Amino acid sequence: MNKEIIKKRIRAIRRELSNRNIDCLIVTKPANVTYTTGFLGDDSWAAITRGNVYLLTDCRYTEQARGECPDCMIVERTGLMPEAVGKLVKKLKSVQAVTVEKSLSLADFGALKKHVKARLKSVANVIENIRSSKDSGEIKTIEIAASISTLGLEKTLRYIKPGVTESELAGMLDFQIRKLGGTNSFDTIVAFGPNASRPHHQPGGKKLKQKDAVLIDFGAKYKGYCSDITRCFVVGRPTAFYKKVYDVVEQAQAAAIKKIKAGVKMKDVDTAARKVIKDNDLPVYGHGTGHGLGLVIHESPFLKVQSKGTLEAGQVITIEPGIYIPGKLGVRIEDDVLVTEGGSRILTRKCPHSPLLANSKG
Repeated sequence: MNKEIIKKRIRAIRRELSNRNIDCLIVTKPANVTYTTGFLGDDSWAAITRGNVYLLTDCRYTEQARGECPDCMIVERTGLMPEAVGKLVKKLKSVQAVTVEKSLSLADFGALKKHVKARLKSVANVIENIRSSKDSGEIKTIEIAASISTLGLEKTLRYIKPGVTESELAGMLDFQIRKLGGTNSFDTIVAFGPNASRPHHQPGGKKLKQKDAVLIDFGAKYKGYCSDITRCFVVGRPTAFYKKVYDVVEQAQAAAIKKIKAGVKMKDVDTAARKVIKDNDLPVYGHGTGHGLGLVIHESPFLKVQSKGTLEAGQVITIEPGIYIPGKLGVRIEDDVLVTEGGSRILTRKCPHSPLLANSKG
């Protein structure tokens, strides 16, 4: 990761720490560790002080850390993480209080209290608030992740034919994403026919039948950054009712995207999508209209009925309205959208977007 980008992030974080009178922040969330250090490994924490950034890791990742985090001081631990933090803080004479991310488990917080002699407190959303708005490099990386997803789906479409199982089709798509240089942002969802009425259906052994509908919710991760897309297809000719539902979901998504720009209330975007579905006398979905994405698949902001606050330029959000009728069908259309000062830009526009594409011979 570019050293100057990391330095810029650390400067922004230190300004926030100064505003909150924090002189040492222990970063425990994997995504936040990556954001502040560039490290892409596991089981590692970071410590940010007024003068240095420390990465606490172990021998499995030391070599990787030295290559990915040239501006960090690497602390190789041999014992448990709380013990390593205690030893580090003991050496930092200027640190009178240590602040940890509020997401830390009670067990780990208790262990830290045993090993850290300075005052210990917790804080929420210091880094998440800064992470929410993406810089140009992050946006470009998300676009590449979206391109990998798109090409992976295009290469998988030929397998959408009677006889294939949900699990097989999910595996084929995952394989294509891997071949293209990505990994999965999350477990791929493939749902045939009435199974699509379950928003988080787990692919199983159900075989695709002639005239079945297909819902695929998937995403590629590239250099730590996620994409998240949902597309729906039909084998054969869609019924009139399915076509109506699909069209209404498409209109709902368009209405929400039309609302997007910096300064707009998040709940207004959510309301725009729900209104289209309600006005067409169809069941309104119970999940949120969208969420932020970046280093993790679900991050701030969250667009839902109860949302407070406004959108900011640089945020990348999903817009994913759906209609679900138990025992019959489910349709959801999801795209990744960049918020700009004057509107928005759809980063996944090139992804196949017609329910009839499943008939393509690829």
